[in-house]
Amino acid sequence: MIPLHDLNPTRRFPLFTYLLIAVNVVVFLWELTLSEAELHRVFMTLSVVPANVAQAPFATETLLDMVRSMFFHGGWLHLLSNMLYLYLFGDNIEDRLGVPLYLLLYLASGFAAVYAQVLINPQSTIPLVGASGAIAGVLGGYVLLFPGVEVRGVIPIGFFFHQVRWPALLVIGLWFVLQLFSGLASLGGADGGGVAFFAHIGGFVAGFAIMALLVRATHQPPASARRQMLYDRATRYRV
Repeated sequence: MIPLHDLNPTRRFPLFTYLLIAVNVVVFLWELTLSEAELHRVFMTLSVVPANVAQAPFATETLLDMVRSMFFHGGWLHLLSNMLYLYLFGDNIEDRLGVPLYLLLYLASGFAAVYAQVLINPQSTIPLVGASGAIAGVLGGYVLLFPGVEVRGVIPIGFFFHQVRWPALLVIGLWFVLQLFSGLASLGGADGGGVAFFAHIGGFVAGFAIMALLVRATHQPPASARRQMLYDRATRYRV
């Protein structure tokens, strides 16, 4: 399924989510101005290289590389797929947590994603780039908060697209299962065909765990208010 819209409106304009998307797009447009050799040099010096992380996992430069890596992308498809998921699901996390805790979840999930991939392949010299790990953490937080919210999307069938509405738990759950099986299949292979599946897995698990802690540690609306909130949102999309 290709998700296109979640039926989960926000109470506030998701400024920070849109800012993250804008920065990612601007950085990618800058990448397009570089030659292939220059881009490779940038990735090798400014982004995460697992072999370097394994040697100094908590060094300041390593942490800076992790942050920078979250804004680099390897191509249009990589960028657009990541930004689609951030656009669909990030606004509700920002709405519930507020910007400071949202940023904490985003960055911590991105860090966890890198460490998970490095644990699997610490000798790799292929740079890890992309916001996938951080966005996977957003998905983990979303599925904990809004498992029953419906997501509209399409399933490609030949030359046609079949419209469907599935609960977020199913949409995101299937995505996670795909990452898990693809990651296990890639063990012993050549870097998973260029996809860091265990970064996705690590980011998702971290986001789910962090959200579980934040829900316990911060004030949440009572259960009756949450049910009414979801009911009000659902009625806005009744067709």
